[in-house]
Amino acid sequence: MRPATPVAVAEERILQGIGLMCLYVALIVTVNASGKILTTEDYHPHQVAFFRHGVAFLLMLALFAPRHGPRILVARRPGLQIVRGLCGITSSVLYFTGLAHLPLATAAAISFTSPLLVTALSVPLLGEAVGPRRWAAVVIGFIGAMIVIRPGGFGSGDWASLFIVGSASFGALYQIMTRKLAGQDHAETTNIWSGMVGAVAAGALVVSSWKTPAEPHVWVLFVGMGLVGGIAHYLLTKAFERGPASLLSPFNYLQLIGATIIGFVLYRHLSDAWTWVGAAIIVSAGLYIAHRESAARRAA
Repeated sequence: MRPATPVAVAEERILQGIGLMCLYVALIVTVNASGKILTTEDYHPHQVAFFRHGVAFLLMLALFAPRHGPRILVARRPGLQIVRGLCGITSSVLYFTGLAHLPLATAAAISFTSPLLVTALSVPLLGEAVGPRRWAAVVIGFIGAMIVIRPGGFGSGDWASLFIVGSASFGALYQIMTRKLAGQDHAETTNIWSGMVGAVAAGALVVSSWKTPAEPHVWVLFVGMGLVGGIAHYLLTKAFERGPASLLSPFNYLQLIGATIIGFVLYRHLSDAWTWVGAAIIVSAGLYIAHRESAARRAA
């Protein structure tokens, strides 16, 4: 039997990365749907975020601590880890707050502005060069977001979209911090710090808004959301170990399809035509930016 060629091995790893990315998308859509159910049942977003990050932290600790020991908690840049964790929990709280008042698909579409914000913020925060084509894509993507949000409709409840925009902004800062930490701290250390900081911050917030669940299915949703969310982000890390971000990141847009299906099944929500037009513009801009970043890396 012939040994596999390096090209065949690389292709196999990329296919594995795509599979892991698709599984991540399926799990994260489930997490968002659970958050939607819990917030519509009058559980505060602080409590939802607390379980989302707290249970994920315990899961990461159980997975990694036995193999690496106490050194897994040692970070070279603890200050940056704390800032990253605070950005992550802030993004979660804002997302679940907006999600309580918006269809799943609409929230997903607006959240896709995060890669556009990463591109814009990479200039002042990372010192990266962004050419006119990518700046044009950023502007076009934000036009798409305005089509989804339609600012003139804030009085009818669309003000909740602002929370998703805020979530995308802090999510972009979270990704920027992740880039800064790359190569400095172990990926598993970063995952544990993210959950730890998020759990502590959300725990401080939830004291004044705690509501003890009376029904068993609510406990299942809270704990399951944290477990599934922790597994999802671990799979995301493993996916990026197997393939380039420019190739794998576009699969994240499959969330829109999953959110639409689950939103219709649970709430009979269907986004209107303008939401889909805006979402298509945002996704197209994001795909173009991923393509240009890939081309720039190849040229370098």
